[in-house]
Amino acid sequence: MFDFDGVIANSEPLHYRAFRDVLEKSGIAFAEKEYYGRYLGYDDIGVFKALATDRGLSWTADRIAGFVRSKADTLERLEQDGSILFPGAEAAIRRAAACVAVAIASGALGVEIRRVLDREGLTSCFKAIVAAEDTPVSKPAADPYLRVLSLLGKALGVSLRPSECVAIEDSPWGLQSARAAGLHTVAVTHTYDRAALDADLVISSLDELDIIALERLCVT
Repeated sequence: MFDFDGVIANSEPLHYRAFRDVLEKSGIAFAEKEYYGRYLGYDDIGVFKALATDRGLSWTADRIAGFVRSKADTLERLEQDGSILFPGAEAAIRRAAACVAVAIASGALGVEIRRVLDREGLTSCFKAIVAAEDTPVSKPAADPYLRVLSLLGKALGVSLRPSECVAIEDSPWGLQSARAAGLHTVAVTHTYDRAALDADLVISSLDELDIIALERLCVT
């Protein structure tokens, strides 16, 4: 089970720029250090809600919804310069999908995930995709992984146990979500260094993703 932003897609810098640009129009400065240190683990609605709480801003639900729409439009424009996949991501996904069932559990919007996967010809590799709008709460809660576990089991016609699955994440919040759901964890150091990532296995890129090593995690 792959996270999307920061694992498959090198999109976190684009997300930050989209948040920054939208907030700037309302006269609100948003530093890159803030995003990575405090807000990266949230979905879009969560970022704006947490920011409002942190800064004592009285934003209505309608205003936050407007921010989310503007941010989504901005992100789509930023993606148009070319592929945003991490090096080795496409090969790793195809290699994994040829051996085991793969899925996505992400805090990104479904339209954003599928837009990138469609453009890269990778959508059919995934048996299930869980996006921000598919669960009542997002990471670091366990809900996204529990949801994708259920969907993947239905797609395969089996009852999957969390201990039979591995989550591939790039952030402390994502790893917390996967552990809370009972999954084994692999961290890729695309976004944070090793010291910040508490996982069963840590790799530096998806080129190092080894199906045999993942199988060993599931039998230990």
